[in-house]
Amino acid sequence: MNLAYKSLLEIKELIDSGEISSREVWEYFKSRSEELNSDLGVFLSIGPKEFEEKNNTPLSWIPLWVKDIFCEKWITTSGASRMLENYIPPYDATLIKRLNEAGMNALGKCNMDEFAMWSSGENSAFLTTKNPHGTDRIPGWSSSGSASAVAAGLVPAALGTDTGWSIRQPASMCWVVGFKPSYGRNSRFGVIPMASSLDCPGTFTRDVKDAAYLYDIMNGEDKLESSSLSWKDSIDSKIWETKDLSWVKVWVPKEYFEQGLDVGVKEQIKSAIAKLKELGAEIIDISLPMTKYAVAAYYIICPAEVTTNLARLDGIRYGYNSELPNNNLEEIYLHNRGEGLGNEPKRRSILGSYVLSAWFYDAYFKKAAQIRTLIIEDFKKAFSEVDIIVGPTTPWVAWKIGEISEDPLKMYLEDAYTIPASLAGLPGISLPCWFTTSNDNEKESLPVGLQMLTNRLQEEKLFQIAHVLEQSLNLWDSLIPKNFQA
Repeated sequence: MNLAYKSLLEIKELIDSGEISSREVWEYFKSRSEELNSDLGVFLSIGPKEFEEKNNTPLSWIPLWVKDIFCEKWITTSGASRMLENYIPPYDATLIKRLNEAGMNALGKCNMDEFAMWSSGENSAFLTTKNPHGTDRIPGWSSSGSASAVAAGLVPAALGTDTGWSIRQPASMCWVVGFKPSYGRNSRFGVIPMASSLDCPGTFTRDVKDAAYLYDIMNGEDKLESSSLSWKDSIDSKIWETKDLSWVKVWVPKEYFEQGLDVGVKEQIKSAIAKLKELGAEIIDISLPMTKYAVAAYYIICPAEVTTNLARLDGIRYGYNSELPNNNLEEIYLHNRGEGLGNEPKRRSILGSYVLSAWFYDAYFKKAAQIRTLIIEDFKKAFSEVDIIVGPTTPWVAWKIGEISEDPLKMYLEDAYTIPASLAGLPGISLPCWFTTSNDNEKESLPVGLQMLTNRLQEEKLFQIAHVLEQSLNLWDSLIPKNFQA
């Protein structure tokens, strides 16, 4: 049976009805992953675990892939960095534990940008992940392996993290659904931290209902994690019966359609917005004036937190230990961190140390924190009048591997549409909305994603509206990359 592009819930239904066994599902995806990984560079490791029947569990042993930033007991978890190349955690991340209890087990670890830093999937210490819709192109941001795996039908769902963009943007470029909940909904315990006030675990799936199903399993209070919210959220199944959006007010920020947005991407996003209007939604043009400061604020706050989180990786407490001779403590740090960390972690550590220094704290970090507060107020004002904010997930389609990787500033500016929601801790989803031609090849069509945001802690409304649009667009057949059909 061809399972590659079936949704998680479709596969679960087949198992529950007895049409296929859990073992057959497990073996199908493990075999497909082993066969196609060399074409895509998706996986750092295929796990040592073999099939083990778990009866009467929600996930029925349906396999998922896990971004190599989630700790799994006795399984190497490196963050795609030489620094933790041989790190084997003695415990499971809370989300891994919850999914295992629900009957899931991970096939293995997905490649990513080193410690989730960078914007293209090219910054792993071990290999470069490719986009199934064009293997000469990037898959997008740090959760690159997870997005590529789901897009290529190697697995029905995968885990990722989103600090500023890293679920929504690869989902857009790989043509899958990428979902991040409100900050605090999903526990960060056991997730290698990058920027602790921003990191948000989430999922890649074939459709919106799968994202909601996994969210139901994953979210909830965790006594081991201080930012975890103190109650569990449950999605009402009645939302899937909604057929129109006549009750919805949609806000379209003018800042998301200004200079820098590709013409083809703009056309497809406007078509998706027209579809929302056709479904009955009221479309309102708005302004989010603090949007233009979000990237600058993020690239002060994030590196400051990176500096703190990476400080423990010195080769003494954790991580890579150089074999070069050391005469003093300073040389130990220089050799261990110099050899163990890649360019982007070094760059952010240096920048973070600078903005946190006594001389520059007030001028940079304090100001960035104040801008963050103003961005939060922008969104609060917007959501007092509307239900959802929509716009492009990324300004461009996937570019060719190596095309702008040597230009960090240009890479950073790619994040302008997603960063504001991360600074405000909002839930967001990237939904496939159509294709457009690339700038370097007018005959090559590449995916475009629509970003949808709701107010904090309104995940159910986000799923409800996204599902209605998804059903109306009816794009599932076009989600299959032509070179990776089963």
